[in-house]
Amino acid sequence: MAEKLGVYICGGCEIGDNLEIDALAEFAANGKHSSIVTVAKSNAVLCSPEGKAMIEADIKENELDGVVCCACTPRAKWDVFKFGDAIQVERVSLREQCVWSYQEDPKFPGQMEIIAKDYINMGITKLFNSRIPEPELPDAFKTVLVVGGGFTGLKAAQNATALGYEVILVEKEDTLGGKASGMYKSFPLGAPFSEREQEVGIDALIKEVEGNAKVKIITGATVESLAGAPAQYKVTIGGTEYEIGSVVLATGWVPGKTKFLAPLGYGSIKNVVTTAEFEKMAKNGGIQMADGRAPASVAFIVDTTLLMKGVTYGECGEACEAPEDMPCDDTKEDVEECETYVYEDKESAKHLAYSSELTSLVALKQANYVRELTPDAMAYVVYDHMMVPGINEKYYQAAQDDAGVMLTKGTVTAVKEAGSKIAITAKDTLLGAEIELVADMVVVPTALVPTTAADPIMNFVYRQGPAFPDLELFDGFADSNYICFPYETRRTGVYAAGCVRQPMGLGLAEEDAAGAALKAIQCIESANRGMAVHPRSGDISFPEFNFTRCTQCKRCTEECPFGALDDDEKGTPMPNPSRCRRCGTCMGACPERVISFANYGINQIGSAIKEVKVPDTLDEGGPRIIVLACENDAYPALDMAAMRGKSWSPYVRFLPVRCLGSVNAIWVADAMSKGVDGLMMLGCKYGDDYQCHFVKGSELCNRRKENIAESLGRLGVEPERVEQYEVSIDMYDQVPDMIDEFVENITTNFGPNPFKGY
Repeated sequence: MAEKLGVYICGGCEIGDNLEIDALAEFAANGKHSSIVTVAKSNAVLCSPEGKAMIEADIKENELDGVVCCACTPRAKWDVFKFGDAIQVERVSLREQCVWSYQEDPKFPGQMEIIAKDYINMGITKLFNSRIPEPELPDAFKTVLVVGGGFTGLKAAQNATALGYEVILVEKEDTLGGKASGMYKSFPLGAPFSEREQEVGIDALIKEVEGNAKVKIITGATVESLAGAPAQYKVTIGGTEYEIGSVVLATGWVPGKTKFLAPLGYGSIKNVVTTAEFEKMAKNGGIQMADGRAPASVAFIVDTTLLMKGVTYGECGEACEAPEDMPCDDTKEDVEECETYVYEDKESAKHLAYSSELTSLVALKQANYVRELTPDAMAYVVYDHMMVPGINEKYYQAAQDDAGVMLTKGTVTAVKEAGSKIAITAKDTLLGAEIELVADMVVVPTALVPTTAADPIMNFVYRQGPAFPDLELFDGFADSNYICFPYETRRTGVYAAGCVRQPMGLGLAEEDAAGAALKAIQCIESANRGMAVHPRSGDISFPEFNFTRCTQCKRCTEECPFGALDDDEKGTPMPNPSRCRRCGTCMGACPERVISFANYGINQIGSAIKEVKVPDTLDEGGPRIIVLACENDAYPALDMAAMRGKSWSPYVRFLPVRCLGSVNAIWVADAMSKGVDGLMMLGCKYGDDYQCHFVKGSELCNRRKENIAESLGRLGVEPERVEQYEVSIDMYDQVPDMIDEFVENITTNFGPNPFKGY
């Protein structure tokens, strides 16, 4: 707990032009917290060398253990306002949340000073209720486990050993190489990118890894169990236990069930093959039809729109046991919303709700196989969408320039036998008319299904089970956040690379292998120092439990998005600090409020809420609204709004939270009992289009809000006084209006909090 504080008021960036900074320093020195404020000063530019030197001198002279910097947002100058590991720092945003965003209300002018004083008191009490965390420092195992001996796994092993780390490489097949070993060639992996295809080089890669003394290779085996936590994992493979620090998951993909290609003629029309089968033909030295002859023409379909359309439920039901939410029934014949179906497990089928550029690039590559292996043959490519992002456009252009390759946009409506040939009908072509192509052979796309869609793979010995959770959010892929945190899975210490993460070719898989290997190493080295790996990189705090008050309700163990908590036979939580991502979801879940962090806790935020000066009536100074803002998206959006000259109601007070998942119901009670008129929670988007840095935090908060609403209703407080809003970081132009509309709604439709004045 910081008990000798220095409070410093900056006058730069228009703060001194709008506020009496000397008076604010005197307010901090002589106000309600004078017993713990040892020094309070103002400075024209606090981040200047002179300003920082002043603070450093005060720390030394007065033996301060905490500094409250009242200046700009904590997202700026964070490197300046550091004073060593023994000094805690609290940042108070007078610039963005007071001066730059101030909106004058003619009814109650002069609110800026009141806002500033509230924030200063909130900053002081937050720091007073904060301790320097004492991290656990495990003896880290430095070996990296690579699961999957295909192209990506081999590259990951190379990368990890190049940085000095031992690697255990496990492959379920008897030989290394994976899918890449079955490839004839690849589409371009380097300049000039217009070449038709390039050698994969998998044999040389295998030889190089097999000759690497730092790599222990285990083939014909799988991961039987993975127990423990990052830096201290114990993995069982083939009955033998190994100590490892982290994992690169590179198990790749499996082809989707071919029975769902039936609408394209697969299985019923001779010489309709999948891209996987066509690749095998090319690898074995030639392209042959069922009768052994080389085709004179080959058509490639880059189109999934026909795969379920025009199929009755009865016909579909013969191919699969349709899930309950499948958008078709016994009578509906034209299933507009369906695309490809793949197996989720051995008994059920699941939508393949995605497509990727691989479908397009593989078609272009294999069209070039036709030109290479049967030079007199013609290759047709019929596509509904030709996806060739970035530099791959050159590869597409090279195919356009080849007189032996015909490319046409079109939606395939039928694939039928035409004597010994196959007729393809397509509409919505570039010319607008319906066309019919006749070919000797038709190649249909192979669905790429991540191995994690049907197999636990890692077999975690976790309270939450052996598999990655909620994979339906990611279409079966192990990656937990495609945009913000590539490679990271829902299990800290396990990093996905290659097609188990998302569809990609060998070029991107090579980059993925390097990225995942670096993440795995970062995990080991961070855990070794007691630090979080991501997304709060470097955070040395972790949840602290008061087990004497724990009721074994299991909410924390069940709701943690990352499986950081196990439990004993009684249901008491068993923390695993190096699994933890420091989001605080467990803290928000706990009804007994027995979970907190040293520098972020139930009492700390509750005390800060109570520092807001609330008028006894609306007529004495307007309403008061508390805004709990997620530090990842909402808080930056507020900063950007202020930087762009946006303003909002002077009656709101912001408190950053690590994640809305960390919001405990007691904070709402603290606000309402204080007489606060409304409480907004600004968090990341959740659901199918989720953007929550901690995956489930915003969603969990929304669920808990229903319970909060019931509690407020029993107290006679309108549940509408507490609302949650989804905010992405780019919504800075919308957030001010959200705030103003909420304030207007509270004051106009609900009036003062019934507890105001008590």
